[in-house]
Amino acid sequence: MLRASAAAEAAGVASSTLVCESFMTLAKAASVGLGMPNLPVAPVPGHPGLQSKEVLQRNIREVTLERVVDNLLKPPAVAAMGGEPGARDVVCRGTFEEVNEYFLAHELSDGLPIVPPTAGKVGAFLRHTERHPDEVLGVLLPDSRAATVWSVAVNGVMAGCRPEYMPVLIALIEAMADHDYGVEHSGNTPGGETLIVLNGPIIRELGFNYTQGVMRDGFQANTSVGRFWRLYLRNVAGFLPHRNDKATFGNTWRVVVAENEEVLANIGWPTMSVDMGFQPGSNTVTIGRYTGGNHISSVSGATPEAVLPYIADAVIKQYSWQIMFTVGQGMGTLRPLILLSPILAETIAGGGWSKQDLKQKLFDHARMPARVFERYLRDWTQKPVWNLADEHNAGRIPKVFHESDNPERMVPIVWKPDDYMIAVTGDLGRNSCYVFAHNGVLGYPVGKQIRLPDDWDSLLEGAKTKHGPAA
Repeated sequence: MLRASAAAEAAGVASSTLVCESFMTLAKAASVGLGMPNLPVAPVPGHPGLQSKEVLQRNIREVTLERVVDNLLKPPAVAAMGGEPGARDVVCRGTFEEVNEYFLAHELSDGLPIVPPTAGKVGAFLRHTERHPDEVLGVLLPDSRAATVWSVAVNGVMAGCRPEYMPVLIALIEAMADHDYGVEHSGNTPGGETLIVLNGPIIRELGFNYTQGVMRDGFQANTSVGRFWRLYLRNVAGFLPHRNDKATFGNTWRVVVAENEEVLANIGWPTMSVDMGFQPGSNTVTIGRYTGGNHISSVSGATPEAVLPYIADAVIKQYSWQIMFTVGQGMGTLRPLILLSPILAETIAGGGWSKQDLKQKLFDHARMPARVFERYLRDWTQKPVWNLADEHNAGRIPKVFHESDNPERMVPIVWKPDDYMIAVTGDLGRNSCYVFAHNGVLGYPVGKQIRLPDDWDSLLEGAKTKHGPAA
């Protein structure tokens, strides 16, 4: 709503945005990012969802209404925008400890020690790309700050990445800046965190872990690139805890998940990058925001028919309020993600199922009663759009959601089989899967190709000489 208010004020139309008290600091920070630090807001005491109708009406009459009237009749006070250092400015000099204290004090760190981004270290990263340091990869909300190749290098150094990771980092920020991903939602209430899935020969070239413990920290490539993502959200996009980042609880940042392309080739399944529309063998990153996940152990059975119930049940149990991205908000944008361990994928493929077959079976079997689906929308998320019959009759959702008026009919949680995303990775010998709960349109999956410089092979040789072979 603040973006709408900013547009109105820029056009000379008075506005007033209603903001819950606990979100006032967010409103102030977001207003600065929109270039209007004094956007008029009116506080709503408490939280409307936890007040009786009588209490809410009293709060609106006694507190909110007066501020709305003032905002509409009086011009907002003039406020100066604070400046910030230039891209090449040296902001701190000192010892390792002194530099880290500065970064902590100025909220440029995630709370862990950072590698001081000296000009020499930044230059080493820039030598691993042919992109100009000042090239703008996009403008990131909420702070409306330009994402440049230079700032990618700076935050890559800080995160503990190696210079040869630079092409991956650039592709990630191109994905972050993609409108479909919706970076502006990174600090919303559910605290969803982005998962990065990596594909292509670059997995082995840079030493990314793609087997046992694939989501565990401790592998430099997976861990540092995952940390880079969170640092960039903080330092360039502008998501700061207790300000723009209003996650109720939050999630920790995630390490990069690399697919096991050797297993995929052996079973004849496409990689996630191919599912995202890229050519086989492409180096790509795929991002999506997830509110949580669950590990399913001991998925047993010698046939795909035997293991399917485990996976379908796990998917359904992971999803409740998130189906508002299927119907109600962001129609048809829910994208469940399932990680299959290699041996589990081999069992399914060995029974004659393609990846597309598995997606179809999940669409057919991962279902819930229509009355439960509607209750989640109506009562649990308080959405005005929840009646499946009305939505289908109006032509807004597929027929599969209203094949009868029976409230016990089973309906899917996505619009079509291809809405399921499947990656193969993890321990080679464990019969497990991991189901992620997707944050829908507030973190829609986006893929980008990793552009390598022409002298990539020589750069890799130089990295091996300096650091040794990739782990």
